[in-house]
Amino acid sequence: MDEINLFQKRMIDNNIDAYIIPSNDYHMSEYTSDFFKSIEYLTGFDGTDTILIITKEKAYLWVDSRYYLQATMQKGDRPIEIFKKEDANTPTIISFLEKYFKNENNKKLGFDSKLLQADLAKSIIEKLPNVTIDSNVDIINVVWDNRPEFPFSLIYRLSEYFSGKKYKDKIKAIQEKMSEYGADTHIITSLVDQAWLYNLRGSDINHTPVFFSYTLITSQYTILFVNKKKIDKLIEKYLDDEGILVKDYNAFYDYIKTLKNKKILINLDNTNYEIYSSISTENTIINKMDPSSLLKAIKNKAEIKNIKLAHVKDGVALTKFMYQLKNNYNKKPVTESALADLLEELRKKNKGFIDLSFKTICAFNDHSAMIHYSPTPEIEHTVEGNGFLLIDSGAHYMEGSTDVTRTFAIGKLNDKVKTHFTTVLKSVIALNKAVFLKGTTGLNLDILAREPIWNLGLDYKLKTGHGVGYLLSIHEGPNNFYWKQSDKYKAQEILPGMVTTVEPGIYLDGKYGVRIENELLCVEKESTEFGDFFEFETLTLCPIDLDAIKIAILTKDEKEWLNDYHQKVYDTLSPHLTDVEARWLLEYTKKI
Repeated sequence: MDEINLFQKRMIDNNIDAYIIPSNDYHMSEYTSDFFKSIEYLTGFDGTDTILIITKEKAYLWVDSRYYLQATMQKGDRPIEIFKKEDANTPTIISFLEKYFKNENNKKLGFDSKLLQADLAKSIIEKLPNVTIDSNVDIINVVWDNRPEFPFSLIYRLSEYFSGKKYKDKIKAIQEKMSEYGADTHIITSLVDQAWLYNLRGSDINHTPVFFSYTLITSQYTILFVNKKKIDKLIEKYLDDEGILVKDYNAFYDYIKTLKNKKILINLDNTNYEIYSSISTENTIINKMDPSSLLKAIKNKAEIKNIKLAHVKDGVALTKFMYQLKNNYNKKPVTESALADLLEELRKKNKGFIDLSFKTICAFNDHSAMIHYSPTPEIEHTVEGNGFLLIDSGAHYMEGSTDVTRTFAIGKLNDKVKTHFTTVLKSVIALNKAVFLKGTTGLNLDILAREPIWNLGLDYKLKTGHGVGYLLSIHEGPNNFYWKQSDKYKAQEILPGMVTTVEPGIYLDGKYGVRIENELLCVEKESTEFGDFFEFETLTLCPIDLDAIKIAILTKDEKEWLNDYHQKVYDTLSPHLTDVEARWLLEYTKKI
C-alpha cells in the first residue's frame, strides 16, 4: 500500500473526509527539518511554500509556478492533482473546500493546528460552518514509519564582533515599538527573529541556523521557551547575565493560556492556529509585523563589514568553480549533482563556513527552465554538448550569508540564446544602477529590472529580489522587489543597510532558463533640497560569463557598468587565487 492510500485509510478510521497538510513547521518556517517533511514523504515533492489536501478519493497539491514542473516530475504516478497557485483558474484552498463540502452534512475536515497558519485556519472554519473541524489530529505520525526525530542541536552564540549589537539594545528597540503599538506583551514565534534577538544560532533546520523556541516579551522581562538540553553552561550563564528567563519549549502553550487582560502584539502570519486559539478572548490581539523584522533587515556597521568579507570568501569559491567548469566540461561529461557537490566542497574550504544557505540549484538546458530545480540521480542531466548551465547557490559563514546565481555558457550558443542572456544582464544592471529618493519601495523599483524583459514580450513569475538575513534565513523580509503588492509581499521602503537580491530571469519551458543574481546593499548617495537619495552597492563578487553576452545590444553605460564590476571582481579576488586561476580570471573579466 503506498503512502497516500495508507493515509486515506487512516482518515477513514478517524471518520475524516478531507485533511490539510502544509509544508511548514510549528513556526511557519520556509525551510524545515526532516521531521516536518510530510509532503515530501507522501508525494515525493520536496519544494517549499505548498499545501497538500488529501480527500478520501484523491490528493491535491498547491504549488507556485517555480515548482510546477518539478512537482509534476517528482510525484511520479501517485494519484495527485497539481495546481499552480498563480493561475486564474486555480481554486484557492478555501474555495476548493467549499466546493468539496457543498451541500454536505455530517462531514469532517482534519488538520494539525500547530502546523496550519492562524488566519488560514480561521478562514476555513468560518467558511465551513456545517463541517466538523478536528484540528488536533496528527495522522502523519501514525502512517510515517521511521519518521526522523524532532530536531535537536546545541545553541551557540554570535559575539558582538559578528552581531554588531547587544541583546539589551535590541530588546529596548522592540519594547519601544511595543509601547508605540499599545502592547504590553509581545509573542515572537518566528525562529529567525528570535535567533537575531538573542544573538544565538543553532542547526535545528537544514540551511537555516536557528533553534526551536518561542519568546514572550513584556516591559519588565523576557521569557525564552526552549529545550533546556540545547543550552550548555556558557549559554546558560549568558542568558542569566542578560536577565532572560528560560522555560521549557513544551510549556509555551499552557503558559499563554494563563494570559488575561493583556494587549498582545503578535504577527499572525508567523503564528499557528494552536497558538491563536490558546490565547483567551479576554486579551486583545494586535496583529502586526514583528518589530524585529524591520530591525534585523537594516544591517549595522559590523554586519555590513562582515557581509562584505563573506562575499569575498564566496566569490573565491565561485570563481574557482567557474575556472574548473570552463576548463573541464568538454573533456569529461559530468552530472549536475557532481557539479553541485564540487561547488559545495570549494565553499567548505573557506574558514568560517557553516552550511549551504539552501540546496544548490544546478540545472542544465531544459532543467534550467525549472526555477527551483535541484538534481537527483533519477532525473539529472549530464552536462555535455551546448547550452546553459544555471547555478543558484549560497552559503552561511560566520560573517554572513550569500545567495548568488550565474548562468554559464556550455559549448556554442546561438544568437537568440545570447540575446536572452544579455537581456537578463541588462535587467540586472538597470536595478544595480538605480538612484532613488527616500520613501521608494521595492514595488516602485521592480519595473527597472522587468522592463528589458517585458520589451521582448516575456516575464518571470516570481519576485525580482528578496531580503537576505545575516547568518539566518536566506529569504528575509520585509524588503523585496516585486511589482505585485499583496498581503504577502507588501510595499516596503528600501532603506540604507538593507541587503536585497536582484535576480531577473527568462525561462522557456522545455528549452532553457537564464538567471543572473547579485546581492545589493542600499547606501546613502546624497542629500539635496529635494530630499535624501539612495543607491545600491553590489556585494556579490563573481564573473558574469562573457561567453554568453551579445555585446552589440549593450549600451555604452551598460558596458561601463560591466567593465567596472569585472575590474572590482578581479582586483578583489585575484590575490586569493593561484597564478593560473588569476590569469584565467583576467581573461574572463576583460573590458568589452
